[in-house]
Amino acid sequence: MILWIAEQLGYPGIFNLFRYITFRAGAATATALFIGLLIGPRFIGWLRVRQGRGQPIRNDGPASHLSKRGTPTMGGLMILTSLTVSMLLWMDFSNRYLWACLFITVGFGLIGFLDDYDKVTSRSHKGVSVRVRLLAEFLVAAIGCSIITWGAGTELYVPFYNGPVVDLGWFYIVFASFVVVAFGNAVNLTDGLDGLATMPVIIASMAFLLISYLVGNALYSKYLGIPFVLGAGDLTVLCSAIVGSGLAFLWFNAPPAAVFMGDTGSLALGGALGAIAVSTQHEIVLGIVGGLFVVEAMSVIIQVFFYKRTGRRVFKMAPIHHHFEQIGWSEATVVIRFWIISFVLAMAGLSTLKLR
Repeated sequence: MILWIAEQLGYPGIFNLFRYITFRAGAATATALFIGLLIGPRFIGWLRVRQGRGQPIRNDGPASHLSKRGTPTMGGLMILTSLTVSMLLWMDFSNRYLWACLFITVGFGLIGFLDDYDKVTSRSHKGVSVRVRLLAEFLVAAIGCSIITWGAGTELYVPFYNGPVVDLGWFYIVFASFVVVAFGNAVNLTDGLDGLATMPVIIASMAFLLISYLVGNALYSKYLGIPFVLGAGDLTVLCSAIVGSGLAFLWFNAPPAAVFMGDTGSLALGGALGAIAVSTQHEIVLGIVGGLFVVEAMSVIIQVFFYKRTGRRVFKMAPIHHHFEQIGWSEATVVIRFWIISFVLAMAGLSTLKLR
């Protein structure tokens, strides 16, 4: 909105700053952070009153988690509010990538909200059926990815290789939708400890902030041998808004958490990262940058696969962060060490930009 106003005025004086992506990205971070910190206390109080006993805690989970009963969930609404307001203030309204990514983010947030609402009202950790939720997620992802790929490239790029590997054609929308849905659910599975999912999302967003800026710049993309996507540079504003809203939420989600993100936040943030990766044509790099989320999701798949066929468990408990709790790691130890792993993986993902 502010960019549009500045454009209508002809960018006079200080308004000329709004033309620069870097300025608007910084402003988006500050705005989302400020709004999140401002609405946080009252928002959490409202959730506590509305939800009563808070998010249901699984009886078969780690015993230490039973003390978290009564903590409200759906804190993702706070993230979505600060992120969306910040985006509407600082985004370029003519950029279809931003609208598509925002559509997927809010759409996945709505699906997560319905799941959280069902859990709270039914006092069960099951929520909406997996089949219905996945169908809704694929529908939202397919619409968003169709907007992203409309008139754009459908080539698949891989790390350490200069140039596209194959043109997927119409199948690219199916592939892109899978990436968005898979990553949304991977972040959702990771969100099991206080602050565990939030910081890795922030780290991954910071990595894709740089990737988006480079992909959207013709000179840098040519020098690095990465795909040039006209308009992708403005995705730095979205990445910055995610960082700001994530930091504000982490302020209240730090152990002991005053509020849980819930599926409302985890699905939305995971879907946003997937959509950004698709827009920048760095889907495979997302698997490296967000490798922690991939490992968390794979641990569940492996556990279910082997248990159904052998009756034995590979891990003491899945997702894998619970496995480390079961072998004696404290919750804080698991969270901080996983943060470190996320940072290392983000650096590894960024290194692929040059090693081609």
